Amino acid sequence: MAAVALHEALAHLVCGIVENPDDVEVTVVEGGRVETLEVRVNPADLGRVIGRSGRTVQALRTVINALARGHRVRIDVIDTDE
Repeated sequence: MAAVALHEALAHLVCGIVENPDDVEVTVVEGGRVETLEVRVNPADLGRVIGRSGRTVQALRTVINALARGHRVRIDVIDTDE
């Protein structure tokens, strides 16, 4: 699946989780062998995206990696509250 499609799929999934979907930003960072999708959300929604013990973000990673069909994709949740 192309980077654009993975980007859109991740943004759609995250928008369904958060309370402020207008603040969701997903950017694609091209690396050597690994493509990184960086997710930025409203600081109030950060806990919702990460989930208890990281379960929600791990589920997002599982779904996106399944859609990637063998391509290496990494998902980073960026804390914008710094």
